Amino acid sequence: MSSARSFLCGYFCLASRAAARRSLLLCQRAAGLSSALSGLPLLGGARRRLLALRGLSPAGGSSAAGQRMAAGGGFRPSRVAVVVKTTRYEFEQQRYRFAGLSEEDLKQLLALKGSNYAGLLERHRIHTKNVEHLVDSLRNEKIEVRLVKRREYNEETVRWADAVISAGGDGTMLLAASKVFDKSKPVIGVNTDPERSEGHLCLPVRYTHSFPEALQKLYRGEFRWQWRQRIRLYLEGTGINPIPVDLHEQQLSQEQHSRAHINERFQDQRSDISGPHLLPVRALNEVFIGESLSSRASYYEISVDDGPWEKQKSSGLNVCTGTGSKAWSYNINKIAQQAVEEILSIAKKQGSLNMPLNTELVQKVTNDYNESLVYSPEEPKMFFSIREPIVNRVFSSSRQRGFSSKVCVRSRCWDACMVIDGGTSFEFNDGAIASIVIDTDDALCTVLLEE
Repeated sequence: MSSARSFLCGYFCLASRAAARRSLLLCQRAAGLSSALSGLPLLGGARRRLLALRGLSPAGGSSAAGQRMAAGGGFRPSRVAVVVKTTRYEFEQQRYRFAGLSEEDLKQLLALKGSNYAGLLERHRIHTKNVEHLVDSLRNEKIEVRLVKRREYNEETVRWADAVISAGGDGTMLLAASKVFDKSKPVIGVNTDPERSEGHLCLPVRYTHSFPEALQKLYRGEFRWQWRQRIRLYLEGTGINPIPVDLHEQQLSQEQHSRAHINERFQDQRSDISGPHLLPVRALNEVFIGESLSSRASYYEISVDDGPWEKQKSSGLNVCTGTGSKAWSYNINKIAQQAVEEILSIAKKQGSLNMPLNTELVQKVTNDYNESLVYSPEEPKMFFSIREPIVNRVFSSSRQRGFSSKVCVRSRCWDACMVIDGGTSFEFNDGAIASIVIDTDDALCTVLLEE
């Protein structure tokens, strides 16, 4: 009975929030462009859209994007850095090249592992063809292009470019964004293998094969800027190590991962900093904290929005942005239609629900609840999720999930990491304290094009 009530309360609470957000958006649209510009206090994305129409940044000054406005109100970059993903085929080649394997040896080794060599090679060729199309399209418009692989991508490349384009999938987009700290420098994702990659953060799939059309829309201003909020992290405490381990190019075992952190600690004299130390990375999707060994419970203390500290044992903590609310966080918290049906049936038997149960009702409740977990990438707030909390007389979980503006975590773990967007890992063991917040100055400038 208590679980049914908990679900129903959570459902109606989250559904109410979603309805309120929709109502606010409709009211803002009804207010009209002229009244908005005359002083209507719009929130988040609405304000940014209005500013973008004038070529301004959210901070109020002329953005770099605005300074490069073309005659028709569009965007025309002179120099573009294209960050190219490493395909699985390339990864396997690099992985075994030091062993002196021939191409035939590699083919046989992949077959032993159950991987299709011909399939990997074909996906690599498709990716390469689409990258060539992208680069040729840029150069045909007299745009200077710097093509870089993941290992070559650095801050100097970002400074050189007017815009950064990621050529790959969502992982490549996250990598490209990770080194961009100028909120007026656009980062645009192009999905180079749409049949095998979701590409949620990339342009619509049709532009993979017709990128000149996307360029023309940029020139004509037939798009809108979207500033995706990102998470910043401060690390303090005893024995902290603010030097990251890059996971993008590495497939590390637990032992290798731990050794990498130890090596970084001894190679850098700043490892004894007590903090607070601002980490050199921003999370576009999410931050995950937990023990490296997944079968071991993660022990930590958590404070939400400067509230009281709670001891927690769970399988980890996820804190996401609006962008990340459609990714891992959504899959952690979504509820299955079968579970909704069973909960509503229990509530009906207990006399707490006086309505007929049918497939349409169950599906609507399921969809409404799951949709309420997703929110706009432009909203400056976070959503935290405690995965599978252990609740007993020692460990409590007064809030398993919810929206917040600040989350603080004190580690009581033995071999834990704080992982940013699945690609950058920081050691996070006993005594370390992380402050997780959103600062609108960290927003990432991206482009939205219609289908």
